Amino acid sequence: MKENQRRVLVIDDEASIRKLLRVSLEANSYHIDEAKSATEGLQMAASLRPEIILLDLGLPDKSGLEVLKEIRAWSQVPVIVLTVLDSENDKVTALDGGADDYVTKPFSVPELLVRMRVALRHANGIVQDKKDLKSGPLVVDLPGHTALVDGELIKLTATEFNILKVLIKHKGKVVTHRMILNEVWGPNSVEHTHYLRVYVGALRKKLKTRDDIPELIQTEAGVGYRLLDLE
Repeated sequence: MKENQRRVLVIDDEASIRKLLRVSLEANSYHIDEAKSATEGLQMAASLRPEIILLDLGLPDKSGLEVLKEIRAWSQVPVIVLTVLDSENDKVTALDGGADDYVTKPFSVPELLVRMRVALRHANGIVQDKKDLKSGPLVVDLPGHTALVDGELIKLTATEFNILKVLIKHKGKVVTHRMILNEVWGPNSVEHTHYLRVYVGALRKKLKTRDDIPELIQTEAGVGYRLLDLE
């Protein structure tokens, strides 16, 4: 392993996926370790201490969700789950269980690399420790409870700002409906996703002050929302 490489543990029983990840990630200065089963993956996670884990949810000996739960019992290492297109419930369960993000199979390697960079930045505390959080034209002053787009103050209700605060603290990552509802309205409101849709719709309109400004809040169908991480 070279000195400037980031260590990635891939836990996936599909040889073709492991080969794709090895070739793609090694070309981008990552060092790859491979595990073909949950048992092997847990052993390697404990012994190698990777900087990030790519975890398949459909493992032969134990579910990826169980692996995630066991890892989270002793480590906060970033975990990105690899999942199939139609497994919305698994995506939500994984994210609520501590996964940092997910990509669906078949996945885009450039998209995966972006997700990995965001997860590693969060793990290093770069996002959470800043007073002002930014994404492209958007700047959110957390202590001041203000948001600006292209330098112009955006008038937000207290609820809208609290939703935006949750999203931008996790910018680039999926935040589930349940997580947002729990943060903003409390644990007794986690099923009231219709509230969230209304407020997010209003928030989107306020953030898009011009046609050339990108749609900053992306919908992850059946899962939650992602605020784009724009440099």
